[in-house]
Amino acid sequence: MKYLIKFFTLLTVIIFFSFNTYANDKIKIGLVVPLSGEFKNLGDSILKSVRLAINDIDDSKIVIIPKDSKNNPDDTFEVSQQLYKEGVKIIIGPIFKKNTIKLDALNNDLIFLSFTNKIDSTKKNIISAGVNSISQFNAIKKFQTLEEIERSYLFAPNNDILSEIKTGVKKSKIKLKDKFYYDQDPTLITKQIEDVTRYRIRKQNLLDEIKRVKNSSDSNKEKKIAQLEMLDTIGGINFDSVIIADFEESLKSVATSLIYTDIPPTRVKYITLNQWFDKSLINEYMIQPIYFPSVNYENYADYLRKYKENFDSNSNQIAFLSYDLTGLVYYLLFKNNFVLNKDIFYKKNSFKGKIGIFEIDKNIITHKLNFYVIDNKQIKKIF
Repeated sequence: MKYLIKFFTLLTVIIFFSFNTYANDKIKIGLVVPLSGEFKNLGDSILKSVRLAINDIDDSKIVIIPKDSKNNPDDTFEVSQQLYKEGVKIIIGPIFKKNTIKLDALNNDLIFLSFTNKIDSTKKNIISAGVNSISQFNAIKKFQTLEEIERSYLFAPNNDILSEIKTGVKKSKIKLKDKFYYDQDPTLITKQIEDVTRYRIRKQNLLDEIKRVKNSSDSNKEKKIAQLEMLDTIGGINFDSVIIADFEESLKSVATSLIYTDIPPTRVKYITLNQWFDKSLINEYMIQPIYFPSVNYENYADYLRKYKENFDSNSNQIAFLSYDLTGLVYYLLFKNNFVLNKDIFYKKNSFKGKIGIFEIDKNIITHKLNFYVIDNKQIKKIF
């Protein structure tokens, strides 16, 4: 009996110390962002956002180790290698896709959560965590079903984001009536949209109809002519919505050209990509209503307020993403009993963050986005 008591006492001590050793183990997470040079402010904002997330998580096991990427592929590789030697297996960063080009040469046990929204399946240890085109077109597809939209015309700029747009269209399997890739030169956009929407034909139809009525013997022709002269064109169009895959001034130029060619937002639905609640769109009442997928508006506003209170400065969209990525890593580690390995991003999982719902499967992250409309200078949530 005495020996049994000693045995169980010893076992209890071993378990106690094993537990405390495990509990005191630090989980090191790397953060590779520019902390000097042109993008220093962006890197600083991300670092502050990560610290805000760590403070909210409130678990002393998690340690963030920041390193300066200097927005350079060579420096990004070097500091990432240093982090791996220090026992880091997960790195949040880098920000820009150009800085990921050498990272697949590192051990595949080292996983990068890059901020880019550029989709790249060639580098197995780099997970693009930005709000990509697949996530956005998935949300637009859901809106099409909700509104019974059947003939969407995709308008996209013929520039470096076109390949991402094409990938999003293909992977989401969104239903499109047609596609049109326009030149970004604002002096050419209107002419190109006139061609694709058959504006001059519809304009000539109107002129021909006015002439016909004038030459007719219709007793009511003066009234008919007055009504016709209030129109800009005559003739149907073969789409019920237009998806303008563009941003800022270029988006506004395309929308304005559509209005000029007599296809206003009251005639077809204007849909666009994630605009991060661009305030300048609120004042563009001529192109409203305009619909778009995005992160959760209420959570985004709450985050911006909290960031401002803590750091007396304004955050940006990428820093907002870093807050959620920190929470995502912690959540996946928690579900994996704080065992660090690359499999945590391979298993099918979902995480509800401030942005919305992250869906993870086979090292691919997509976002389940909300959908909004700007109408009458107000932002309204649809789903």
